[in-house]
Formats: sequence, structure tokens, C-alpha cells
Amino acid sequence: MINLNTLVYLGVKLPVKFHVRYDRFADALYIRPRDGRIVDSDDVAPGIIVDLDENNEAIGVEVLQASKRKLDLLKLLLEGSEGLVAKA
Repeated sequence: MINLNTLVYLGVKLPVKFHVRYDRFADALYIRPRDGRIVDSDDVAPGIIVDLDENNEAIGVEVLQASKRKLDLLKLLLEGSEGLVAKA
């Protein structure tokens, strides 16, 4: 698991804390931009599952068959799951 407290992009410090986990055997990428209790999950597109908290806000994104997708991880982290779903 990668735990990054600050993401530096184009010389600007962006306060982003998130966890990224990749399972190469399952070819699944999991991104958790913030902590919270998962109360529901939603299949938003084929192979993309968003975990939701008690306020129905996204707190995690799982991407199946991750190696077969062209993902801009930085863009995903900055824009959220909306950009990922649009590409699916």
C-alpha cells in the first residue's frame, strides 16, 4: 500500500492524502482518497465499483482489469471518480 501525504504536481503542493493498492493477481486497483466507514458500493460502469459512506459520498474506487485500461492516476486523484466513469 502506498500512503502519500502530499502530491506535488507542476511545483504546486496539493494537500492530497490517499491510499492506493494494486493486486496484480486480480488485476485490481483500489484508490481510497479518504477514510470513512463504507456502507454501500455502487457499480458505476463495467469493472468500476465506487464505495460510499453514510452520506452517500464516494470514499473509494475499485478498478477491475486495471492493466487493460488507460488510466491517468493523477487526474483521477484530483478530479475524483467522475473522470474515470466517463472513460469506461
